[in-house]
Amino acid sequence: MRGWLAAAVAVAGLSGVALVSVPAPTPLDAPGQSGQGRPMGAVPPAVGAADAQRADAVTDLLARRADALLRRDQAAFTATLDPAADPAFLEKQQELFTNLAGVPLDQWSYTVRPEDGLDLRALDPPAADPTADEQWAPGVDLHYALRGIDPTPTDRSLGYLFARRGDQWFLRSDTALEDLGRRTWRGPWDFGPVEVTPATHGVVLAHPGNKPMVDRLVRELDPAVEAVTRTWGDQWPRRVALLLPDSPAEMRALVGPDFPVESVVAVAIADRVDTTRRTATGQRVVLSPTGSRALSIASLRVVLRHEITHVAARVQTVDGSPMWLLEGFADYVGYRESGLGLAQGAPDLARSVRAGTLPPSLPQDRDFRGKDKELDLAYQRSWSLAKFVADRFGEQKLVALYRDLAGAGPISANETDAHLRRVLGLDRAALLRSWQDYLRAMLR
Repeated sequence: MRGWLAAAVAVAGLSGVALVSVPAPTPLDAPGQSGQGRPMGAVPPAVGAADAQRADAVTDLLARRADALLRRDQAAFTATLDPAADPAFLEKQQELFTNLAGVPLDQWSYTVRPEDGLDLRALDPPAADPTADEQWAPGVDLHYALRGIDPTPTDRSLGYLFARRGDQWFLRSDTALEDLGRRTWRGPWDFGPVEVTPATHGVVLAHPGNKPMVDRLVRELDPAVEAVTRTWGDQWPRRVALLLPDSPAEMRALVGPDFPVESVVAVAIADRVDTTRRTATGQRVVLSPTGSRALSIASLRVVLRHEITHVAARVQTVDGSPMWLLEGFADYVGYRESGLGLAQGAPDLARSVRAGTLPPSLPQDRDFRGKDKELDLAYQRSWSLAKFVADRFGEQKLVALYRDLAGAGPISANETDAHLRRVLGLDRAALLRSWQDYLRAMLR
């Protein structure tokens, strides 16, 4: 975004609005697949009665674990843990149980995938426990849904290691498989107690000690959702979860290990998007633990409207769509009711135009891979282009262009021209010339 917004970069999942890969430990697969892909080290599925019995036993174990979490039965939850496991793991599990107490869950369940079992011969002590009668590491998916937010559960992969002692199976570790390429997804509840503050159009999830910032977010959440709806329309759930982590490490766990969390103030994420069926799971807006607190009220409003626009439009946004349209439109909605003019919101672009340098082309996707001023200028140009379309053709034409062109995904230059002509009556060259004329007039 802009320098005055502390370079808030908006992104989304690989199956929706895409700038970088989000969220968690491994990238998204294609639409309709699990949100974290298949880990390394998988072996072919085993067959036989013994294998089926093992799978049934672990499935039952995880069902009891989920039921205990939902019923808040700590004794039943503890009974699913290996008493000989690492004490640090057992302590973390008790903290997890406690931290989930205030989270409104519509669902919390697990699926076991025996066919994705790992070869445990590569495990080193203490993970390779010689005292256990047997150890097993099938694929495990967590399915959870936040009440009032997730119309369908979202899926997350877990790196669980199980141990059998006698005829009893237990959960032994959720970190022992990391060297084999399987990591456990971490939610906010893995980092501390979660306090949930409701608003009419969503919730804010944060940790204790963040009341001033939570109060700001709760005050701004409903107006932001309503502002996005005024532009985009009401054909989206209009329910948003804002997550406020306490540290860069927590934010990185929520949005992905390679994401530059230190340089953004907010990120819109999704676990899985199916643009054909118009569904998305796991949509969240994650706020920076440091950058978001430094924003003024006006800046926070723009940031939230920008990110929530990505949430609203995600199911109609295909990967590979032009970044200038995706980010420019989100910025247009973000700034729409801010009272800021083009020169204020795009200062670098204004200086460039006044110095006689106009954009030589429509913003390119590669411009959004730049840094600092280069990235700021890409956002400023994209916003000004979206604003030009709205000023020249009307806001609903801008919305129509987004739905048409962003819904097409990666297409050729000629196909792009056809979409532009269909909505605006201009091809890329004519759009560029008209936009340049607009910038001369507005920023002289």
